[in-house]
This record gives sequence, structure tokens and C-alpha cells, in this order.
Amino acid sequence: MNSFGQIMHNDILGAALASWFIAQLLKFFFSIRKYHKVDLTRLVGSGGMPSSHSAFVMGLSTAIGLKIGFDSLEYAMAIGFAFVVMYDASGVRRSVGIQAKILNEMLMDMKEMKHIEKNLKELVGHTPFEVFIGAFLGIILANIII
Repeated sequence: MNSFGQIMHNDILGAALASWFIAQLLKFFFSIRKYHKVDLTRLVGSGGMPSSHSAFVMGLSTAIGLKIGFDSLEYAMAIGFAFVVMYDASGVRRSVGIQAKILNEMLMDMKEMKHIEKNLKELVGHTPFEVFIGAFLGIILANIII
């Protein structure tokens, strides 16, 4: 079997990708419900409910634990990676989004004096709840798929 065939039969990767995909779909539909409009960027964009980054890394680490063992080196590495990603999503990236919102408000005030076209992207990170729901989604889907 060639490399592509091996990748296509990797159920651990499949669980992680399915977790990401379902999270992105949920994010898309939650956005429609919240803003009453279709925004196709929510299918691939970062930020919002639930965290697809958290869903992916927890789907990956849970699938590794189920398949190889929760006492394995691979699981330890994957869960460590997952915690770093989730910390970043709810910490650093969320702070960047808050700063972008403040800067955008400042830009709006300045637009009357200057011609400024583009605002900064505010929806970058996640609340801890969004990260938790994404992580929970990844764990559930990995258990279903593996």
C-alpha cells in the first residue's frame, strides 16, 4: 500500500480530522443562529464555539490512547501537545482577539481624521468554555470512531 493509502486508512488521524470537521460545522451553524446570516468563513476560520483546535488535538490524543494505550509514550506526547494548543487557544490567541477589538475601536475613532480601510481580525481565540466544549467533542468522537 502506498503512503496515501496508508494515510487514508489511519483511523487515529481520521478521528482527529472528524473532530475538527464536526467542530467547524457546529461553529458555522452556531454563527448562523447567533448573527442570522451565513458566513462561509466560519467553516474554516479560527475562534468561536466550539474550538476546532481543541476538538482536533483531543480527538487525536484520545484516539492514540484508545488505540495504543493511555500509558504509551505516544499518548503522553499527544496529550502534552493538546494542552499546549488548548492553553494557547484560550490564553494567548484570546488576548490577541481582545486587543484587536480595542484597536479596531481606536481605528473607528481615527477614521474620521484619516482614511483607514481594514480592521484587525478580532475572532482569533476562544473562551475557556469554547475550548472545553471542543476538547469534549474530540474525546467523544474519538471514542465513537476508534
